[in-house]
Amino acid sequence: MAKLQFGNSFCQIEGTYVPVADMNLAPEDSIYFAHHVLLWKDPQVNITTMSLKGAWKRLLSGMPLVMTQAQGPGHIAFSRDAPGEMIAMPLQPGQAVDVREHLFLVATANVAYDWFQSGIWYNTRNGNETETHYPLGMFMDRFYAPTAPGLLLLHSAGNAFVRYLEPNQTILVKPTALLFKDPMVQMQLHFEHPAGTWSSWRSWGNRYLWLRLYGPGRVAVQSAYSEMHDNGLTITRHSGATEQRWG
Repeated sequence: MAKLQFGNSFCQIEGTYVPVADMNLAPEDSIYFAHHVLLWKDPQVNITTMSLKGAWKRLLSGMPLVMTQAQGPGHIAFSRDAPGEMIAMPLQPGQAVDVREHLFLVATANVAYDWFQSGIWYNTRNGNETETHYPLGMFMDRFYAPTAPGLLLLHSAGNAFVRYLEPNQTILVKPTALLFKDPMVQMQLHFEHPAGTWSSWRSWGNRYLWLRLYGPGRVAVQSAYSEMHDNGLTITRHSGATEQRWG
């Protein structure tokens, strides 16, 4: 059990299998979150829809996500309704972090929110039909503290592990295992396949698809990542990538 203070409010992280963030909000403090992670609240806690730039429209399992804000006083609690770890990330003024979509849980009001296109994609073709795939998701979330310290909570499926990459040092991770990264860490696809196979290097069937990340900066991964679907189709185009054949 961990107890954290932000402003005049407190956050207590409880549970080891499906963790819960139980917050005691002071009257002057507020937080924001995606509506589906709300677990319970005191009746006096005021909840309103949070407006976001650019006609923000995001989906989770085909349903629209709604960003919501809560104002104290009172208790309010959040859970991702899944086993794993709850990651508490204090952000100092000027600090930012990039988070893979749908892993955000809750943030304090002095943490600013933005989003950007991940830029990680590839196309496959079936007859005359072309499909675009986003192994990392189409978007990534960016959270940053402009002028005052803030608190960001994320949910990691399974356990979370953090690596610090030196300048130009790289690491290969499964795209769906990425949890967060520092903004200066760059990304691109990486294709690997066994040597001696007869198929084209663009054939998915004999390939492993990775996300290559370049330092400097932190990279966090989650151990219980979701599997990527192999449709067995030929890759016709892709974002920037490296390639390696096994010798």
